[in-house]
Amino acid sequence: MIPVTGFEGARVAVLGLGRSGLSAARALRAGGAEALCWDDNANARAAAEAEGFVCRDLHAHGAFDGVAALIVSPGIPHLYPEPNPVVAAALRAGVPVDNDIGLFFRSFATRAWDRFETAPRIVAVTGSNGKSTTAALIHHILTAAGRPAQLAGNIGRGVLDIDPARDGEVIVLELSSYQTDLARALTPDIAVFTNLSPDHLDRHGGLGGYFAAKRRLFSEGGPDRAVIGVDEAEGLFLAGQMSEGVADDRVIRVSVTQKLVGPGWQVFARKGFLSEYRKGRQAASIDLRPVRGLPGAHNHQNACAAYAACRALGLAPRRIEAALQDYPGLPHRSQIVAEAAGVVYVNDSKATNVDSAAKALSAFSRIRWICGGLQKEGGLTGLAAATGAVAKAYVIGREAAGFALQLKVDAEICTTMEQAVARAMAEAEPGDTVLLAPAAASFDQYDNFEQRGDDFTALVRSHLAG
Repeated sequence: MIPVTGFEGARVAVLGLGRSGLSAARALRAGGAEALCWDDNANARAAAEAEGFVCRDLHAHGAFDGVAALIVSPGIPHLYPEPNPVVAAALRAGVPVDNDIGLFFRSFATRAWDRFETAPRIVAVTGSNGKSTTAALIHHILTAAGRPAQLAGNIGRGVLDIDPARDGEVIVLELSSYQTDLARALTPDIAVFTNLSPDHLDRHGGLGGYFAAKRRLFSEGGPDRAVIGVDEAEGLFLAGQMSEGVADDRVIRVSVTQKLVGPGWQVFARKGFLSEYRKGRQAASIDLRPVRGLPGAHNHQNACAAYAACRALGLAPRRIEAALQDYPGLPHRSQIVAEAAGVVYVNDSKATNVDSAAKALSAFSRIRWICGGLQKEGGLTGLAAATGAVAKAYVIGREAAGFALQLKVDAEICTTMEQAVARAMAEAEPGDTVLLAPAAASFDQYDNFEQRGDDFTALVRSHLAG
């Protein structure tokens, strides 16, 4: 645990008692603060009270009297589409609003670091797609190279739940826009921006607000090094803002659509080969095509970003290459769950939006595509250009018929995952990939994308075993 500093003897309100909220309450208590907790869910309040926390109704008049700060969980809106009433009350009372990420950055460094030979460092990864894989890949490379490292944030452990830093340790954080948008402190040593595509637009008041939330990790944090994907206009703009000139190697530009040139520091992938250029000369090259845990151009972008971050940490190209070769991949993200009779079964349940599904579709040559669910804003515009390798789609979800009508491929309405898997497996031929890449949220049929991916995996393995 990372005890929160700066609130010793103070009362701090905590709104939302899920994983991050309870973690924040524990870390505040460990740092000498009194946490006043609230969640509209009675069961969540009971769980907090069972740990000895005081629950105070933060909706009540005068709830913020004597309160030093309000800590808000990521799922609770603080501005758009409208502020949560408790957040609005805190702001009217002049009480600062923060989240667990802000508490972490203000509390992580301690006097114990004075005895370390090498100061711990923080690598923070954000972006629309690929940030989980990129963060996990950085952590995997560091661990394989013998560097002490911890993985936390939007993936793995809560940021305040990690262990106090060891000498020379690297903390790798995956940070969502919800987390970067509100944090009052953001000071990573290395910040990574993977890419940007429309998502969570209602929460950020549009695409500009969404990009601004991501951009805060760089503009507020002032990282020593910035790794930035420049294949979208926003990333190109951000790289330009962070750079002092064409040869400024504090910015490492990353691409999977173009060869990057110039005297600066670039990492790009073309036709499956990763290349690193510095000062106009090639410094390294890696063949990514045999890396089974990173199929497709979107994963090659993740590999480029992770490679760049690890190079910025001083790792040699050959050590990074060796670690890439045995990267197993993350569950629900281009995860190979079975192979039989020449057919590969891939779980990419995390492809919850059009952009991520399009990238998954581009990674394989002949696809039996399981898709559908709760559509996000904008419908399926943008998918047509990515469906050239789709032999047939098998559509699930309560609105499967409407979803299928928007597809430009042969589509069968299956509604349930069980029927979709059965039909896809019955029709699959050697050389096919049965791919779950829903291009939609899971909440019409599942609690989350993980549950959806687990269902797909269990059904595939059950059919193969039977």
